[in-house]
Parts: sequence; structure tokens; C-alpha cells
Amino acid sequence: MSKRAVLEVIALDTADAVAAQAGGADRLELVTDMAADGLTPSVDTFRAIRAAVDIDLRVMLRLAGGFAAGDPRRLVDTAGELRAAGADQFVLGFLEAHGGVDLAAVERVVAVLDGCPWTFHRAIDHCADRDALRKALDGSPGLDAFLTAGSASGVDAGLPTLLAEAGRYEQQILVGGGLRLDHVPALRAAGIDAFHIGGAARSGGWEGPVSEGAVREWRRVLDAG
Repeated sequence: MSKRAVLEVIALDTADAVAAQAGGADRLELVTDMAADGLTPSVDTFRAIRAAVDIDLRVMLRLAGGFAAGDPRRLVDTAGELRAAGADQFVLGFLEAHGGVDLAAVERVVAVLDGCPWTFHRAIDHCADRDALRKALDGSPGLDAFLTAGSASGVDAGLPTLLAEAGRYEQQILVGGGLRLDHVPALRAAGIDAFHIGGAARSGGWEGPVSEGAVREWRRVLDAG
């Protein structure tokens, strides 16, 4: 029997979270401000969502658009506040100006996460060297997934890279970024078992809430694969 695929859904608020869980999501990525591609939600938003659902929550640690860390002290303080509120899974990833991983910033933030599991997000799709980035992060406490489309342009362009990377690394490949249902068969056949959706979980795009029915259709397709 094949392993059940992980379905992670972006949630902006409690209504999104409740609908996603009802539709069969395994995990939520909590963000705010999708106009900036997802920033850190407030502690109050985290608390409200945590009280509303019982599936895993990964909270974004990103204070501004782009992939620069900005002020590491603010990041550390924000991470500490979320930890104190009960957050125990995170999403982060920072690049230097030349496109390499900002290892100093990553290490400062990870140091206050107490070994919590975390995902390195799609900064990997914008870096100068994917393999070098992975090697630099090897052994980072808690790092268990890379959120990637295989390309900065999305899964359509990145599918060959994703298929080539399948099974090569210890950390899970969490595919997201322009992901569609018709991408799933090839990805599942390659052994990829984690999928991340945002706009695809919303029948009205980002202007509307998460649709329980849309999430349920993704759950059906993943389970059938």
C-alpha cells in the first residue's frame, strides 16, 4: 500500500483553517498578506487557528517581501513570541544578495525554535545553486522539508527538476507553487508524497476563502494516486 500523501494548505484565518481541515488537509501553513507572497501572521491569529483545528500548523517566519532576512533580531523576537504562544512548527528561508543561503540568519532563527520541525520555503527556487543551498543547510536542527516548485516560474517549468530530485535527499520534497491536479500523477509515480496548495484550494482565487470542496478533491486525487 502506498504511503498517504501529505496535503498542506495555506490558511489566512480561522475560516480557512476549518474548511481545510474539513476537506482533508493534513497540515496548514499559516501566513498573512499574500500580496507579499505570505508573511508572518499575528500571534492572535495563530492562537485563534490553533484553538479551531487540531491538525499540524506551520507558521511562516517572514517579515517582508523578498527573501532577505531583514533584521534578524526582529525575526528572533517574533519566533520567540510564537513559540511562547504554542507554535511548534515553522516555515522560513533567507537568501543573501548573491543568491546563496543566508546561513547566519537561518541559524539565528533556528536557535530559538528548540528543535521544532521546519520547512525551508521557496527561496530555494530563487537561489543561485540548489544543491549548494541544501548542502549548506545539511544538519540544521529541525529541518525536515523543502517547499519547492523546482523553478522560480512554478511547477510547469520545474517538473523535470522535481522528478530528478525525488528520493535524492533526506528532507521531504513538499511540492508547491503553481501546482495543479494534472501534475500529481507524475510526481506520485516518482515517489513524491507531499503537496502544498494555496490558490488551488480557493474556488474564487485569493479573493475568496478556502473551499472545503476544493480541498476534498485534492485529497481524493492524492489518495487515489
